[in-house]
Amino acid sequence: MKWYTFGQMIASIRLGQKAMTIDEARIITRTTKGIIWVNGREQGQYVEIKDYLFSDLWHIYEDEEKSISSAEREQYEQQEYDMIENQYMEWWTERKQAQK
Repeated sequence: MKWYTFGQMIASIRLGQKAMTIDEARIITRTTKGIIWVNGREQGQYVEIKDYLFSDLWHIYEDEEKSISSAEREQYEQQEYDMIENQYMEWWTERKQAQK
């Protein structure tokens, strides 16, 4: 079983996956709308980044209840990649123009 710090987990979790802390007290899921709490008093709400989350270790696993097809996941991840690439290209173009 692979464990992640909070930052590593946020960078690694994929659409349709869940992550839980080592004591299983906190569980989150990644959806197309964001990262949402699965349990606890904040269940169903978006995860807010707070100090205590940085001291937890997280395990990522597939959500068996809401399985996402690989085609759907790949399409969503491609859209994410395209948005990041577009932002970078805009920044790069602005930077080049500013240097002239």
